[in-house]
Amino acid sequence: MRQTPIDFNTVNRLKTESGIAGIGKASIRELVKLVGQIEAATSSSFVRMEMGVPGLKTPSVAIDAEIEALRSGVASIYPSIEGIPSLKTELSRFVKNFLDIEVAEEGCIPTVGSMQGGMAAFMVTSRYDKDRDTILFIDPGFPVQKTQLKMLGISYESFDVYNYRGEKLRAKLEEYLQQGNISSILYSNPNNPSWVCFTEKELQIIGELATKYDAIIIEDLAYFAMDFRKDMSVPGKPAFQPTVAKYTDNYMLLVSGSKAFSYAGQRIGSMIISNALFKRQFPDLKRYFMNDIFGKAVIFGPIYGLSSGVAHSVQYGFAALLKAVNDGKYNFVSDVKVYGERAKVLKRIFTENGFEIVYDRDEDQILADGFYFTVNYPSFTGEELVEELLYYGVSAISLSTTGSDKEGIRACVSQVKPEQFEVLRERLEVFHAHHQANKKIKPASLV
Repeated sequence: MRQTPIDFNTVNRLKTESGIAGIGKASIRELVKLVGQIEAATSSSFVRMEMGVPGLKTPSVAIDAEIEALRSGVASIYPSIEGIPSLKTELSRFVKNFLDIEVAEEGCIPTVGSMQGGMAAFMVTSRYDKDRDTILFIDPGFPVQKTQLKMLGISYESFDVYNYRGEKLRAKLEEYLQQGNISSILYSNPNNPSWVCFTEKELQIIGELATKYDAIIIEDLAYFAMDFRKDMSVPGKPAFQPTVAKYTDNYMLLVSGSKAFSYAGQRIGSMIISNALFKRQFPDLKRYFMNDIFGKAVIFGPIYGLSSGVAHSVQYGFAALLKAVNDGKYNFVSDVKVYGERAKVLKRIFTENGFEIVYDRDEDQILADGFYFTVNYPSFTGEELVEELLYYGVSAISLSTTGSDKEGIRACVSQVKPEQFEVLRERLEVFHAHHQANKKIKPASLV
């Protein structure tokens, strides 16, 4: 029996008891539960890289404003489903200051995290044209978004962007758009899980094709301004967060409070709908909603039907936080740069022990260090690697669950504290010693 950092027999027993059919294919939450059980049973702590949980404290300006709102009595009053006026004002200011785009307050809608924003977007963009019922994912991507579509009975297609960077993206997208059934296109930027960041050329291609084929872009900006190769922290000054909104009017943006603002526990995000799209009339929307004006169908359809708006007090907290950011009193980017610093160290630890970076470049640039990175180990599939690493006290998710064509795992840096760096190194050294004899190890060329 192998001597592994985490007791071999205990891991085997709990894997069996979990009832998960294929540990490497498990959902993020299933892995979280299993790893927690292994930790409890072995009195060991994992280096946890499976779940994108923000690892920083929420700014006090948000907490103080939320407490004040609660004390003022808002908890006893239903919030407006369109959002409180002060939050809509600050959202409109924020997209001007940090995206350099103009969006009216009516198109700035708070959501119960980007998860609700995405689900609402799916429900409307798949129904505005009876001949367009399919959503296209530029993958890899966040696995739960496809789960949402399955729950809703909405069709989707997808492709891995790795081999279609730059001008190659145009032909690949047109391959799908020419079919005539694509209603919307979704991607995240920076990307979860690969941390790929689209270039301006690629965003222009996406925008031009969205206009040409009249498809709606759902741009997921969960990791807003977290491409730390550029400073996007100064309101109203370049560099700005890259966005497809520069190249088409057919866009919906999802801006999360969770990662960039460390406000995950209160479930606050926002949907930003372009001025032109908000006012467009789509008669086919009447099949499902009371209103055929796009923006009103979103608000009085899924936003109303899913949650009747966002919790009242957190709207005040988010509004205060965004006001501090817009006024230049709080630099949200400087706080989250620690994720990039951790990623740089963690990538090195992995590659020094036989692992290889999977998604490694943005066209001609080395990939940024950020919230996630991707690695593989020779001769292992991603699913095999997820399962094997459990014995070594390291948890991650397989790229196969994200729509990736590549073998490997996604590692999230947010829960890994500096005091765990040496623990990770020691565990991966043992892993490498156990496996390298049967592997052809390639040099790490990108770290």
